Amino acid sequence: MSAVNHFTQGPLTPVLAYVMSCIGSILGLRLTAQANATQGASRARWLSGAAVSIGGTGIWVMHFVAMMGFAVEGTQIRYDVTLTAASAVLAIVVVGAGLFLVSFGEGRILPLLGGGLLAGLGVAGMHYLGMYAMNMSAHVSYDPVIVAVSVAIAVVAATVALWFTVRVKRPLAITGAALIMGVAVCGMHYTGMFAMIVKVHAEPGAVMGADALSFLVPLMTVISLITLTMLLMVILSPSEREMREDAELMARLEQRRRATAALAHHTAPLPAHTHERR
Repeated sequence: MSAVNHFTQGPLTPVLAYVMSCIGSILGLRLTAQANATQGASRARWLSGAAVSIGGTGIWVMHFVAMMGFAVEGTQIRYDVTLTAASAVLAIVVVGAGLFLVSFGEGRILPLLGGGLLAGLGVAGMHYLGMYAMNMSAHVSYDPVIVAVSVAIAVVAATVALWFTVRVKRPLAITGAALIMGVAVCGMHYTGMFAMIVKVHAEPGAVMGADALSFLVPLMTVISLITLTMLLMVILSPSEREMREDAELMARLEQRRRATAALAHHTAPLPAHTHERR
């Protein structure tokens, strides 16, 4: 069996991976709070942004930041571009599906459980698709028990995360929820990684695919920049409280306008021809 090292950069990659997961989760929860305060197309746009934040940055970027510290002695590791990009799309789509299901289900228990199961299985699928996208001169297998544990962690973590999206609204609570989500996502990742069993070929051959620096780093940078752009959008957008106060103000102004119009109608002078008949 080959020497598999998950932490070639020491604590740097797991810490950075956790930070990225928390950032994506914080922004995603903030976006869902905006979505829950709106309706129709506006809600769909905020939820789509949340899917990119949680699925793209909080899960996918976290996964491949952690992979920067992964190495197998005796073989190079390269990545299949198509499969790796597909894993990013999968993460965003399944998280988005879970968010839409829970949000439009108004947080009811069945949509929550269904969304958590869907998103959790999708996140686990994203993890193992990302692992399958790795090319090396070795035979890779997985311990089925540990794989099952990692999938269970993914489903539970996804369900809790979706519960947070409909319950958590205040900044301090969002931060605490994101820290918990980061622990869950990283826990699922490293559990899945420890399920790997790698045996390097006796005569290592050429390894096809793109190396991490030329492919993964630019892709992670693009997704992170999109996340930062959405963060600015959230900062510049009114909060749920501000939108509620604006709506109440507009309602009071409309009520006052109607009252003024009704008073003006009742106190208006009679037409001139009415006086002539008298």
